[in-house]
Amino acid sequence: MKVHTRLMQQSDVEKVVSIYNLIIEERIATFNVELIDSKSAELWNDEGIVLVAEFENEVVGFVRSYPYSSRSCYHGISEFSIYIQKSARRFGVGDLLMERLLELLGKEGKWKVLSRVFPENTPSLNLLRKHGFREAGKLLRHASLDGVWRDVVIVERLLGPAEEDV
Repeated sequence: MKVHTRLMQQSDVEKVVSIYNLIIEERIATFNVELIDSKSAELWNDEGIVLVAEFENEVVGFVRSYPYSSRSCYHGISEFSIYIQKSARRFGVGDLLMERLLELLGKEGKWKVLSRVFPENTPSLNLLRKHGFREAGKLLRHASLDGVWRDVVIVERLLGPAEEDV
């Protein structure tokens, strides 16, 4: 499977929305339960980096980064979410997206990147471990999804000078 990554363009928004809405319906990777529209996704480029993975001219996954906090002391920390279309999972799409995202965040001078993952989302946790993330903790009953309390695992990775001597 020959996949390449690039920054999201306006022409990708509909496919990105489609992938995200399918993830919402799967209930495996987000607390969001309301489907989004193109206007919501168009704003993501203003918040951080949005990369898409493309296979045979079709977007099959994406990763987006966004600020951890608006407080100035945290300007070097980004959060991220990664979503892969079901048919493209386990083909290295996530690897390519994570490699490129980490590279771009490092160039931006970020010193930490983090995310929250459902504990049972083993493929995602394995992907992140492979890319140097560590489990920083677990938030119990972080939110309710379809009436069921769900925990999340916090994962983090240090970048640039912050990762030296750790």
